Amino acid sequence: MIIKSYEVQKNKSNLSKYNFFLLYGENLGLKKDIRKFIKTGIEQGSNNAEILFLYEDEILDDEENYYNLIYTGSLFSNKKIITIYEATDKIIKKISDIYDKYPENVFLIIFSGILEKRSKLRNFFEANKKAICIPCYLDSEKDLEVIAQLELKKNNIMLSQEAINLLIEKSNSDRNNLRNEIGKIHSYSLNKKKLELTDIISLINFSGDYKSDIFINECLCGNITQYKKIISELYVNTVNQILLLRILSNKIQRLIKIKAKENKSNNVDNFINAIKPTVFWKEKPLLKKQLSIWSLNNLKKIIDEINNIELLCKKNPQISKVIFFNFFSKICKKANNFS
Repeated sequence: MIIKSYEVQKNKSNLSKYNFFLLYGENLGLKKDIRKFIKTGIEQGSNNAEILFLYEDEILDDEENYYNLIYTGSLFSNKKIITIYEATDKIIKKISDIYDKYPENVFLIIFSGILEKRSKLRNFFEANKKAICIPCYLDSEKDLEVIAQLELKKNNIMLSQEAINLLIEKSNSDRNNLRNEIGKIHSYSLNKKKLELTDIISLINFSGDYKSDIFINECLCGNITQYKKIISELYVNTVNQILLLRILSNKIQRLIKIKAKENKSNNVDNFINAIKPTVFWKEKPLLKKQLSIWSLNNLKKIIDEINNIELLCKKNPQISKVIFFNFFSKICKKANNFS
């Protein structure tokens, strides 16, 4: 059963009627919010549930442990809420096995990335009436502004509209990032009564902390000069390689999705304007350029390569930085050749 994300908060009490939830899409912050609503709904009128977390890889590597967690009773609570991260179609059999037995006091919340319409996992949750499927698309500017105002008010922080706009731009369309930035500002504001725009800029744009989307967009657009400028500073700092690979994967998946439909439109600008979720105005020229550079086949090849590079980085931590930057440099050079 499909439910829109905005409907979840309105019907928190009804969520306890279901035991299986799939939250898929790019918006991690929205997924976390929805998980809180689900947990609140499940715990109404009962003791706190036991909270457990698993990754898909852990389940595939140790199925026995997975089934034991599901079916073994808890010493502390009569309910279990298990969140499964990074789920793909590989796990569909493990989910359907549990669904068929439908243990009354076990609740599965599954986090997944972008899932195409043909995804087995997505189809399973959409088709079954006792399971809920919730798409979690990127937040709009309006959504982010509402969240920013609420968070700032809660923390007694006064900011100019210009500063708020900068925070929204920095968030990469994800409320989780926005809240993290406001958390930084709150810590800083404890020692300073009045915050200026310059304070905000220094907090969220310190040396070497380039926005991940800027780094990846320059790479996908083949802008070698800008890319080298970023690399020169990133290389000497600590880089969350796996996070950036996941962000790159999400951007490529979005390009694949758009590219598959692009040929049906005679006007690229009109097509980009009609995309849901809405593309920020600053990103439209970049997206248009990336669509003109990359073919569908080349985008699919990058997705396969990302998985291999992530595995190589994990297996070879001593040289992972070299592997990581060589991979991104290869993409940037290829984009430059195509453009």
